[in-house]
Amino acid sequence: MALSPASVGPVIAEVEMNAGADQGATTVRATVVQACSVFYDTPATLDKAEKLIVEAAGYGSQLVLFPEVFVGGYPHGSTFGLTIGSRSAKGKEDFRKYHAAAIDVPGPEVSRLAALAGKYKVFLVIGVVERAGYTLYNTVLSFDSLGKYLGKHRKLMPTALERVFWGFGDGSTIPVYDTPLGKIGAVICWENRMPLIRTAMYAKGVQIYCAPTADALPSWQASMTHIALEGGCFVLTANQFCRRKDFPPPPEYTFGGHEEEPSPETAVCPGGSAIISPSGTVLAGPNYEGEALLTADLDLGEIVRAKFDFDVVGHYARPEVLSLTVKTEPKHAVSFTSTVG
Repeated sequence: MALSPASVGPVIAEVEMNAGADQGATTVRATVVQACSVFYDTPATLDKAEKLIVEAAGYGSQLVLFPEVFVGGYPHGSTFGLTIGSRSAKGKEDFRKYHAAAIDVPGPEVSRLAALAGKYKVFLVIGVVERAGYTLYNTVLSFDSLGKYLGKHRKLMPTALERVFWGFGDGSTIPVYDTPLGKIGAVICWENRMPLIRTAMYAKGVQIYCAPTADALPSWQASMTHIALEGGCFVLTANQFCRRKDFPPPPEYTFGGHEEEPSPETAVCPGGSAIISPSGTVLAGPNYEGEALLTADLDLGEIVRAKFDFDVVGHYARPEVLSLTVKTEPKHAVSFTSTVG
């Protein structure tokens, strides 16, 4: 389906630190997408994203969350030819292709995603591989239902080998957006194990906490339930469901860490997407069966009821004993100054 490109709109202001929760109870219908990227093929991935957004909108969903790096893909099993002190020629070529599949922010792909959000009238949160020159970032983009690009979050701490092909985010991209659906923010994969970034999100009043991930371990569900209880918020977690056949065949693409090459039908990422309420109740999922859309109605009044028990940055805080400072200034490798004579 052809879409007219939409210009990227202005970034809306995020909520202030220690912002209070809205008092009026409303219901938000949210969908978590569990699906695999079309690896090395960003136009095809965007086409697939549109089909999934259309389906979610057909359910009446107002908020749609996609997995970590859905656009650009998660390079399951790839080593990029790395050993300590050496990088292979094939690994460098693998990175070149991965870099080519990434997107510029802003850029034409961002404009298309904005157009999709506006056309189908959904608040869209989607993981992408962001290209900034020759450095890549694991990034989440947010768009409102009017088709405006709201902003991004760059993953602060890539996990394990991710640190050799993704850069590090800083405190300038930890937003929570105050929207008609509630206060929405995103934290990526194992960032969610970092107590301080969670605390920053709670202090910004997050109500719908999006956690796109690549973690399909059973322990991930425990983390998501804990965050819902700790933050008194709804937690939406989206993972891809990928089989070996969803990646290029060998020898173009090989899986490290396996005694033998996985069979085409092997699930190399088995999903586990879910929606959890502030009381810790699982509203949808976890799904380990295949690609799926998981939908639930979120009663925002449940947040107030949960906060009555435990408000981690409110009545349950002890700032005279424990406090947190978040440095929100962007960090640049090079700064230029001039002296006017």
